Amino acid sequence: MAPPIDAEIVIIGGGAVGCGVAYQLALAGMSDVLLLEKENSVATATTSQAAGLVGQVRSTAERVALAKWSVETFTQLQQDPQANPSWRQVGSLRVALTDERVDEFKRLARVASDAALEVHFLENAEAERLWPALNFERARAVLHCPTDGYLQPYDLTMAYVKKCRALGVRIETSTEVLDIDQHEGRITGVQTNRGPIACRTVINAAGAHAYQIAGMVGLELPIVPVRHEFLITVGCDGMDPQLPVVRIPDGSIYLRSEVGALLLGGWESGALDADPRTYGSTVPPLEADYDAMAFFVEQLAPLFPRIEELGIRSIFKGWPTFTPDGRFIVGESRRVRGFVMAGGCNAHGVSGSAGIGRHVLESMQKTDPSPYVRSLSPDRFLDHAWNWDQARRQARQLYESYYGIDS
Repeated sequence: MAPPIDAEIVIIGGGAVGCGVAYQLALAGMSDVLLLEKENSVATATTSQAAGLVGQVRSTAERVALAKWSVETFTQLQQDPQANPSWRQVGSLRVALTDERVDEFKRLARVASDAALEVHFLENAEAERLWPALNFERARAVLHCPTDGYLQPYDLTMAYVKKCRALGVRIETSTEVLDIDQHEGRITGVQTNRGPIACRTVINAAGAHAYQIAGMVGLELPIVPVRHEFLITVGCDGMDPQLPVVRIPDGSIYLRSEVGALLLGGWESGALDADPRTYGSTVPPLEADYDAMAFFVEQLAPLFPRIEELGIRSIFKGWPTFTPDGRFIVGESRRVRGFVMAGGCNAHGVSGSAGIGRHVLESMQKTDPSPYVRSLSPDRFLDHAWNWDQARRQARQLYESYYGIDS
């Protein structure tokens, strides 16, 4: 097989983030882009194991803006009947079971209002009309965001691919990057299993392999894969695809309908991480953790007793990456010109893919990016000392407290 043709920009990683970045670059007129995926298809790793939830209610205006941009992109992509992300804008219900959570919801609502995101509180009876099968008697508050929803991660990635190719982006699968060339601190190309490719810019969107790719140019970044799992039940009556996504932070769980069944996932109290220094091109295999599934079921049962009677049809499990400070790693490092990060997505790779792509574009095009985008720079971990034990511990804590209360 002949090596791919040289390009101005090479993107490493064919998941939702890599393809989302490629799409934003192409929309901006950067057509000499080559995306490389080592597997024989895109969206085969972490993206394929994602639940596809898209939420815009965040604790900062910057994060709300990113999520809103992604929703706008998904809505536009959905207009193509030949390749759309199966985007369902069904809204979301965020359920508080404690007074402390109610206070947090009020803070989140204020942030949403400042960011021009529509949210409002519902009476329990209103929430039950939207989700008849759930018992909202214990709910202290229900926060509704009508423009939230969910999509199918593989369909989203393929929609990106279709649009990218129409805009001139080339996508090569079965192409593994073995090394990255640089001269006098500047990227000059990549070495692959299919031969060398000359380029001026490399964008690292390699997910659970982003640590290894950064290491090829001498950069050590704390990108920690942490296991995430969810289950899909056997057939369950009443699971209309137009039901809103539900998040119950006090139980560390989320749920939505899934083709006549229930999808249920959450954030485990005993997170399992993988040390990226110990593996190469293949991430450690994952086994389904039925104790974790039982925890999710236990948390949901008071609101949905039927869950204890439903069998499990399948369990999805993947390695989303987390960073010690909970922020993405986006942008070029001063230490290697032309090496741009798009990683450490903290379980927002699919839902935030369009917004992350926009931030990558801003970091590349603007000499003075916004303070928020500057705060995502990989150099924050290169200019200051840190250690792996602490980084892994903090990454696990961020996962475990994903639904923690922001003060």
